Amino acid sequence: MNKFRFILSGGGTGGHIYPAIAIANELKSRFPDAEFLFVGAKDKMEMQKVPQAGYKIRGLWIAGLQRKLTFDNTLFPVKLITSLLKARRILAEFKPDVVIGTGGFASGPLLQVASFAGVPSVIQEQNSYPGITNKLLAKKASKICVAYDGLERFFPKSKIVFTGNPVRQDLIDVAGKRAEAVAYFNLDPNKKTLLVLGGSLGARRINQLIAKELVVFEALGLQVIWQCGKLYHEQYQHFDEKTNVQVLAFIDRMDLVYAASDFVISRAGASSVSELCIVGKPTVFIPSPNVAEDHQTKNAQSIVDKGGAILIRESELDTQFSGIFNKLVSDENLQRQLSDNMKKLAKVNATKDIADEIVKLIKS
Repeated sequence: MNKFRFILSGGGTGGHIYPAIAIANELKSRFPDAEFLFVGAKDKMEMQKVPQAGYKIRGLWIAGLQRKLTFDNTLFPVKLITSLLKARRILAEFKPDVVIGTGGFASGPLLQVASFAGVPSVIQEQNSYPGITNKLLAKKASKICVAYDGLERFFPKSKIVFTGNPVRQDLIDVAGKRAEAVAYFNLDPNKKTLLVLGGSLGARRINQLIAKELVVFEALGLQVIWQCGKLYHEQYQHFDEKTNVQVLAFIDRMDLVYAASDFVISRAGASSVSELCIVGKPTVFIPSPNVAEDHQTKNAQSIVDKGGAILIRESELDTQFSGIFNKLVSDENLQRQLSDNMKKLAKVNATKDIADEIVKLIKS
């Protein structure tokens, strides 16, 4: 049998990197002798995270356009041309059977070059509102795997496959890992645990809220695992000295942190939403208002509409948060209801379904 070769590209944030790694892992389990290469943006977090997952990565000198006039924007055309030329060289050397893009700026040049070269390509769109890169690439893509309804507004309907978002397979059954999780994070097994997720870089407004509410959480008898993001770790790490709080820049064992948690406060990036549906923990979403087309609010709203989570906008935190959160912690029926409804929305086979689409492409 031919030895398959796959290029995966996506990055900038964990929300683009981890889906790509999940897809690679699934393909590797099916084709153990296949070759894999990741392509990312040279100075972004994928350059660390992908090698940690055991894959090779090449970096492109690419970044997105800033919304305001900056020196970086004047360099954009140079970066784009340089990246297209390097992507063409990578493609010619590696000779992939298929190219898979999970969003982020680095996937743009690579999928563009692949389409010119006649290499089949798959886009995996995580959000309810696609980013500019994926919208531009959609016409040339062979297949587009999506996680939300209604995306035929942006993509050719004939190419869309509704798969859900790929998630790490170790999240599929976290219920059995509770004891291991409590030991790993050195938690009090008799206390409830609140998990705070602000995304890999961190969320300023969520961090401000948590710092203010820590006394309240303590009064409610909660212990807190607070992922404040690498941009904010220095600012908030002194709270780590409190007995009921752990402040982390990043969480490596997401399976265990979900297993340990009873409540979650989270941004509403596509990957987080998909993971939380699988683990089914009572969740308060605080979407970032600073993303394209407010897509995090749309991601969260799709869960809230089905009775699976609570949504509080940043602008409402000062007036609404305390009342809503206190009710959640004290109302076990509400907790059960949110958890059950959220689990119904989980797409546990998403990674396998995406891999199936990739395999069909190769074989055709």
